[in-house]
Amino acid sequence: MMREINASIPFDKRLWRQDIAGSKAHAAMLRAQGILSADDVAAILDGLAKIEAEYAGGGLVEDLALEDIHMHVETRLAELIGPAAGRLHTARSRNDQVATDFRLWVRDAIDAIDAGLASLQAALLARAEEHAETIIPGFTHLQVAQPVTLGHHLMAYVEMARRDRGRFRDARARLNECPLGSAALAGTSFPLDRQATAATLGFDRPTANSLDSVSDRDFALEFLSAAALTGLHLSRLAEEIIIWASQPYGFIALPDAYSTGSSIMPQKRNPDAAELVRGHSGRLLGAFQALAVTMKGLPLAYSKDMQDDKEPVFQSYDTLALCLAAMTGMVETLTFRTDRMRAAAASGFSTATDLADWLVREGGVPFREAHHITGRAVKAAEAAGCDLAELPLATLQGIDARIDERVYGVLTVEASVASRTSYGGTSPAGVRARIADAKTELGL
Repeated sequence: MMREINASIPFDKRLWRQDIAGSKAHAAMLRAQGILSADDVAAILDGLAKIEAEYAGGGLVEDLALEDIHMHVETRLAELIGPAAGRLHTARSRNDQVATDFRLWVRDAIDAIDAGLASLQAALLARAEEHAETIIPGFTHLQVAQPVTLGHHLMAYVEMARRDRGRFRDARARLNECPLGSAALAGTSFPLDRQATAATLGFDRPTANSLDSVSDRDFALEFLSAAALTGLHLSRLAEEIIIWASQPYGFIALPDAYSTGSSIMPQKRNPDAAELVRGHSGRLLGAFQALAVTMKGLPLAYSKDMQDDKEPVFQSYDTLALCLAAMTGMVETLTFRTDRMRAAAASGFSTATDLADWLVREGGVPFREAHHITGRAVKAAEAAGCDLAELPLATLQGIDARIDERVYGVLTVEASVASRTSYGGTSPAGVRARIADAKTELGL
């Protein structure tokens, strides 16, 4: 029982590349500082290279008695080169070793997620450019509010992904300090060159406090926090895809590759990929919570509870990478039914605000008064069973004499979106400008 509860090799074997890289850097530094002999270090590096080749070929054999990836590597090294393997652990502990390995792994994971987010942004940009003038209803409270362009709608998710990438970049910058050389918790009496080790492993600098070095998992929590927010954004887009694909909306058609049928209803095309992205976001939120609860009660320095830091991070990375790939594929292959979108955008008197704005701009009417006038016009259109643009001029002038025929120039959905020229607005020209900005930022 103790072997099973104590062992982490079933999951921390994923750190084997980072563990070997850290050991190589540590060995080279020990040789440069005259702590180990040239012969010992040559044997260690040769042995580590052989282990690396074995593991790359799937040769890691789990042994719960060896507990973790560090002891697996060290034990295999001893089998290959003999007693010299034991000298590799000079001036380090598994505490600073795992902290270093884990930072290296999370750093690589951030780079991979950033690439996935960039691919999603590129897919969204391509579709936004394609539909810079396509009219779609803009909603508040899931009620038709004002017409917008589909390009503008998709660009909102480009902005979310930009913030997500920024959070991951911030987390990467903060984690990029090397704990190796902090030993168990107090540092070491050996004359190490921690700056050299840090540089070899691509870190900006060594960590500044040995206690913090081995007990800090902020970098893992920041990764999980950024992953949770990214998952939240993916879930919002997935929810819209699910709604848009439903028959009452019919805004999109899902490709067969990202939907499934029913076991008894052959006509069904279920948005399963989107639903799974929406569902998986809950895992990402839960992973952050799980590790935060683990860490909140731990005194300095290392406690075995911290062995539970890796599984939520590994699982979140796998989940998020899969969700990003699925969402990118859906965005690239969706078919937009632009006629349904435009018809919905024209419903619900979505250009009412345009009428109010026209009264303010052309008639000098205070906005609150214009709001009330527009409300009466909406009631008249409801009673007549028509859109605002279809109301006779006599009816509009009966509501307010300051309205003239020029008002019809602002009451179509096309005129409405074209008029929203403020920076960040939905006008096609503005959308294309923001697309150009985003392309420049992405290097497209």
